[in-house]
Amino acid sequence: MMVTKFDPFAEIKRLEDRLFRAYPAVAQESNTITAFVPTVNTREDEKAYYIEADLPGVKKDDIHVDISDGVLTISGERKFKKETKEKDYYKVESSFGKFERSFRLPEDVNEEDIKAESKDGVLEITLPKVKKEEKKKKIEVK
Repeated sequence: MMVTKFDPFAEIKRLEDRLFRAYPAVAQESNTITAFVPTVNTREDEKAYYIEADLPGVKKDDIHVDISDGVLTISGERKFKKETKEKDYYKVESSFGKFERSFRLPEDVNEEDIKAESKDGVLEITLPKVKKEEKKKKIEVK
């Protein structure tokens, strides 16, 4: 019997392989374009949910936050170009990529009061909770 190391992502890798074989244009495209996937942290307190997305090098005007059918989507495009001109050489480095992350909103989110702020390469979205009114029901004793 052979002992193998457990890989929790093995099924996902197999699924990706099958998808890329079924749709070769997608596989080819994903190999030629640098993907930018921002890291995201989520947290919650008694008043709200918070989403913080690291978006270094992304301008505020290139960030879009949308809500549709109870799903919050963060999308945009990162454009980076560094040009160096010296006496005996010229160098250009550039990086770009579109990104999109989506989150299903909990039922207790007040969609009307959601706020988003971008500062120092971090997008913070505040999702306030709906205030629950405590309902008391009087039970008649017979």
